This record gives sequence, C-alpha cells and structure tokens, in this order.
Amino acid sequence: MRTPLSRGRITTASLAGALLLTGCGADVEKRDDDKGSATVERCGEKVAYTVPERVVAYEGGSADKLFSLGLTEHVLGYVMPPANPPVSQSPWAEEYAKVEKLGEDLLNKELVVEQKADLVVAGWNSGFSDQRGITPKILDKLGIQSFMHTESCYNYPGHPVRSEPLEALYEDLERLGAIFRVEDRAEKVVADLRKRVAAVADEAVEDGPPVFLYDSGTDQPFTAGNQVPPNDIIRLAGGRNIFADLKERWTQVSWEAVAKGAPEVVIILDYGDKPAEEKIDFLKKSPRTRDLPAVKNDRFFVLDYNEGISGPRNVDGLEKFGAYLKKTHG
Repeated sequence: MRTPLSRGRITTASLAGALLLTGCGADVEKRDDDKGSATVERCGEKVAYTVPERVVAYEGGSADKLFSLGLTEHVLGYVMPPANPPVSQSPWAEEYAKVEKLGEDLLNKELVVEQKADLVVAGWNSGFSDQRGITPKILDKLGIQSFMHTESCYNYPGHPVRSEPLEALYEDLERLGAIFRVEDRAEKVVADLRKRVAAVADEAVEDGPPVFLYDSGTDQPFTAGNQVPPNDIIRLAGGRNIFADLKERWTQVSWEAVAKGAPEVVIILDYGDKPAEEKIDFLKKSPRTRDLPAVKNDRFFVLDYNEGISGPRNVDGLEKFGAYLKKTHG
C-alpha cells in the first residue's frame, strides 16, 4: 500500500472493470455544467454539491481518497488525531506536504467555520458527531457542504446504509469524482483497486484460519464486526473473521468470545499512539489470551491504522495480509 493509486494510463483489464461501474455506485441523479451542481448520495440522502475549493479532511482515510483522485488543489488542509500514523508514511506524503495541517485533535465546527471550509470529508462518529456539535445537518444550515464515508453510514441516525466495506470505498471514490467533476479519473482509480482486489481473491488460501482483529482494550477487547474494512480484508485473503456474524462496525466483545473463536491469527491494528508491540506484549502475558492458538504460535499480523479505516490503503492491507496467509497457511 505504499504505491499511489492514480495512474497515468489504464490497462485493458482495468478499462473493462471501469465500464462495469456505469449504472452503480456513485448514483449521480443530476449533472449540470461546472457552475451548477451534481446530486450525489450522502448516506441515502440526495444532496446537491457545487465544486468545492476549500476542503477540510478528517483522518488519513478522507485525505487519501481526495489525494488518490488528484484533488490536492481543492484541499485546504487536514485534521489528524494522534491515532493516525505520521503522514510521512503515506503513499501521498508529497500531497500532504502541499496542504495545511489544521489540527491534531477531534474535528469541530469552530475550526471548520474559521477556515471558511466549503466541504468537510469525514466519517460518522469518527469525525461528525452529535455530541461534539458537528453534523452534516448543522453544516448544511451554515452553508458548508459535507461528505460522509459510506462505510460509516451504517450508524448514521435516521439514514443507515449498509454496504460491503470495500464496495463502500469504491462508491465514495465515484461520488467524490462526481462532486469534483473528475468522473473519468475516479473510474480509473476504482478499476485499478478492483483489479488488485480480484488478484488477491483469486490467489486466496482455501479453508483459511479463524482470525481475530485486536484493536484495543484490556478488560474487554475492541474488534471489527462485518461492517468495517478489516472484515473484507480477512475474507478476501481467505481467512475467517471470528466476529463476522456481528452486524456492527467497531465493537466491544468479551475475552470469552475470543477464546471460543480459537483464532489462529491475530491482526493487530497499529495506532500512532498505541504501538502494536504493546498490544502483542499484553496478549502474550494475559492469562485470558496467552493460550490462544495464534498467541502460542506467534501468529501476529500488524495492520496499519490507515489500512484498517475506509480508504484506498485498505487494498494495500489486503495485499499484505493475503501474502501473509499464503506464507503461514498456504
């Protein structure tokens, strides 16, 4: 996942994949000239967007989606909380350097208003929040456009939307392409991602191992249900998420449920402020986890934070995990 996804040309196979996208995904109802608006879905609601020029992105996944589409000149800056690894590690590090770092805390309305933003890109609960007073409805009233990650719409009050996490990524890229009038560019990026995903799936291990994603938590673990990208990463690589039956995004479970799942591989979600090494050390020492098959056999796979949240780096994470399972269970 350390390779930019914007390409100067498109292969025949990728073009075929792009042609399959017409009629699905972006769901553009109306398209006028560049001075008008494009109507695009935002968590099931039809919203008319004018082309933004002062975009504020929250977290790496939001910024990566914009940069992968070549939209740097439209981005004012980003807000990056401590959980995100350094932007210098991003495949779009040069693009991050061209825009402002506006904050390193949670997203808030005051910052957005002060910066005269005309679009905010974030997820529900991981950016937009009723509790913190920054929601699409509040921004609508202020005349500030907003775009929510489709993957996060599952928890959006009044307008829940369920999509397979990687399909949600493709939809986001297509919809952003429509908003910024770069539909052809978005089709090429999505076609390339689909091609890479298909290549991993075609070579996936058969009857792969049960897998537990460990996000955080000591008294109770926080993990991935079936509504977030790691579930697709595990599934497409040939593994089985032991919590794939949970119709949740990021959720709390019990250590008893983890033990019952008998994971043979543990994926560690690596935060910038919660190093993977500390989590692995905890799992090896805790009496509730030290006898898990994965722990006893030292089967840990580290997934970068930005490979686990919705963004184009999901596919990098999938490629790496697919290669890992082929090595350990192929």
